[in-house]
Amino acid sequence: MPVVVVIDPDDPRLAPYRDIRERDLVGRDREFIAEGKVVVERMLAGSRHKARSLLIAEHRVPALGDMIAAAGDLPVYAAAQPVLDRIAGFALHRGILAHGAAAAPIDADALLASLPDRVLLVVLVGISNHDNIGGIFRNAAAFGAAAVLLAPDCCDPLYRKAVRVSVGATLTVPFATVEGDLLDLLTQHRFEALALSPHRATRLADLVRAPRIALLLGAEGPGLPDALLARARAVAIPIVPGFDSLNVATSSGIALAHFFEPDTY
Repeated sequence: MPVVVVIDPDDPRLAPYRDIRERDLVGRDREFIAEGKVVVERMLAGSRHKARSLLIAEHRVPALGDMIAAAGDLPVYAAAQPVLDRIAGFALHRGILAHGAAAAPIDADALLASLPDRVLLVVLVGISNHDNIGGIFRNAAAFGAAAVLLAPDCCDPLYRKAVRVSVGATLTVPFATVEGDLLDLLTQHRFEALALSPHRATRLADLVRAPRIALLLGAEGPGLPDALLARARAVAIPIVPGFDSLNVATSSGIALAHFFEPDTY
């Protein structure tokens, strides 16, 4: 489909892109905005979550022929930078956006049942910071985690900032929200639950990988709930005495790297 140049920031075809930050705050009802070249390319290359249209800064169109071709029959709009900034409501330096529709939610029990006998899983509890969600998903993708489970108190992995920080990993790594008891579900599917915690814990370096591992991560500050820690095996990343803790996304990268098996890829 040819690129359509838009000169009116109030063009109704661009309604999903209008006032992006305000729309993000109130929620998009199973829709989202992806931002940046790498993120949009990953979305077009085979994400479960489907693009509906693209909006590109006009001066970037000549260099994005492959992306535009990959969009196929999707509408692709272009606008001069000042028009683009008025549509978005802020200076959009990356100049590449996609309007997406979220896939149907995945059932957590069915997701775990579909995983192989040897697998690495990430489980998040209380992660409400979009930068941390994005960073954890990026690490999960980089180190071969098969999926991410989220407690209901986690923020949305498809929030624009989370998608951007993850470099598109939230669009490609399967995830599901668990409404019931996380530990019961993991036990039913034969996962060893490893709870990352700086206290009362086995050192990460001393662990040998079990076939099915679920790495549990909690919010910065409070960490994982005591009731959950009491039922899982606590695992620590040692740091110098007197310092509180690592950032949770950083911790996830260290732990996932420990369990990563590069020879299987």
